[in-house]
Amino acid sequence: MANEDLPALDAGVLPEIDKASLCAGNDAGHPPRILLLYGSLRAESYSRKAAEESARILEHLGCETRVFDPTGLPLVDDSNDEHPKVVELRELAIWSEGMVWSSPERHGAMTGVMKTQIDWLPLSTQGGIRPTQGKTLAVMQVAGGSQSFNAVNQMRILGRWMRMVTIPNQSSIPKAWLEFDSDGRLPDGPFYRRIVDVMEELVKFTWLVRGRKDYLVDRYSERVESAEEVHKRVSLKSL
Repeated sequence: MANEDLPALDAGVLPEIDKASLCAGNDAGHPPRILLLYGSLRAESYSRKAAEESARILEHLGCETRVFDPTGLPLVDDSNDEHPKVVELRELAIWSEGMVWSSPERHGAMTGVMKTQIDWLPLSTQGGIRPTQGKTLAVMQVAGGSQSFNAVNQMRILGRWMRMVTIPNQSSIPKAWLEFDSDGRLPDGPFYRRIVDVMEELVKFTWLVRGRKDYLVDRYSERVESAEEVHKRVSLKSL
């Protein structure tokens, strides 16, 4: 059945995700929760348009999505974690089970807007919750010139550092200003189809990982450290 909000999509060759083949036995069963971040504040932000296009595809695939607007987010160290935009971003990060990072490439790298959002998502434990650990991640970039992969490669490094499960596929759209139409939509073609590929893969990995993530990211070194802390507490009490 055609989806009027996805005119470029051939829904007949994009079946429903086979959740039964992927999800863990203890999976809660709710729609995967995906947070989308984009890396430009421009009115004609192609990274935002790519993220919005991705959100539509994700919703078609049965996900619940949130797109974070970075307008007003302060620079790290220029504010504190009580700033309303920081609180909003961190709450969305905790809510999410997977993320999409969509950045322009500027001066051969991801933008400062993109990096600032990621920097506000600390790896350190907050109330026992690491806001990114074990969550899935898809990375995308847009460029004003020829195709490049600098931004997605950098975001992959950051995703690994944030202990995220970064999926193999990715999207890079060159000369993005020529690819999106006057309504801000990406028409059918190789770049649109790649985004569909990436979103379909992200949904599959999210179903596969989310009910198992606590086990998958459980680390020997942290278990040893926890055991040592318990030993110290017991030892102190016995003095």
